[in-house]
Amino acid sequence: MTASNPANPDKNPISYRSSGVDIDAGNRLVERIKPFARRTMRPEALGGIGGFGALFEVPGKYRQPVLVSGTDGVGTKLKLAFQYARHATIGIDLVAMSVNDILVQGAEPLFFLDYFACGKLDVEIATQVVQGIAHGCEDAGCALIGGETAEMPGMYPEGEYDLAGFAVGVVEKDRIIDGSGIRENDIVLGIASSGPHSNGFSLIRKILDLNTVQSDTRLGETSLIDALLTPTRIYVKSLLTLMAELPVKGLAHITGGGLLENIPRVLPDGVMAHIDSSTWVRPSLFDWLQQHGNVAREEMLRVFNCGIGMVVVVAPEHAQTAIEILHNAGETVWQIGEIRPRQSETPPIVIA
Repeated sequence: MTASNPANPDKNPISYRSSGVDIDAGNRLVERIKPFARRTMRPEALGGIGGFGALFEVPGKYRQPVLVSGTDGVGTKLKLAFQYARHATIGIDLVAMSVNDILVQGAEPLFFLDYFACGKLDVEIATQVVQGIAHGCEDAGCALIGGETAEMPGMYPEGEYDLAGFAVGVVEKDRIIDGSGIRENDIVLGIASSGPHSNGFSLIRKILDLNTVQSDTRLGETSLIDALLTPTRIYVKSLLTLMAELPVKGLAHITGGGLLENIPRVLPDGVMAHIDSSTWVRPSLFDWLQQHGNVAREEMLRVFNCGIGMVVVVAPEHAQTAIEILHNAGETVWQIGEIRPRQSETPPIVIA
């Protein structure tokens, strides 16, 4: 006998599915992503995907391990992913933003968790996103050991979702990089970005709205949309290699705030960074954005990475070796400036 609804005796019973949440779809997604997550596993990961909590053992090679955590999202870059149905690489952006952040303190990323929220779960799209997250974890050498998929009817427009990521890493206590050892005459190196990464997309979308842009609009040998949606570069393996071979005094991940605001975050009192913008090749994408958006130079430097995704500060005697190590690790790197003494009335950074 079918149960009746006391409030609506003439209507059919309601269920979680009829209210917009499909538990079976969520279960299908979990099964689909298990192989991707399995490829990211490290020996320290205990158990697999599907538990109430994720277990991870601190690697035994550390004498005084300090855990370093970070969380981030992808921002409004997601809007372009929705508009152009590019879901396969947005997960790489998610991983990159968190692992690059904890990396600048000298931390080796250990594991990553993701949060995927939507109004109605599309298993195909969600699988693409999580596959990208797993790809990013592989690039960073960390384990994808858990996450959350939240289907919340009415919270998001149809076809849209939101992402957040959480990374945990570890660093030896006496090898934490905090910039305190930076001194006058130290050298500033810049490592190339892969594009805007995941910052400044509210401005980018405004510029696109003011110009006639099609999916096939060209920017040299690639399309403009491809250039914009190129995933954030993950610097983990190359910088861990550098840190294992040379003392690194400071690292700055160039995210929101651009070069102008992120480099000063790692500088101690009494010094400033003098940066020469002619020392690296600014990708043509940033020229296009500045020209078509009529964006002032200082605004460009405050919003975008302008071609430099990570900054490294080393002693003068280590600069050339550091460049060689990074080149051998697959990075494009330039000597972009130096550390100078700072007077109280001068800014912490000058970009000439």
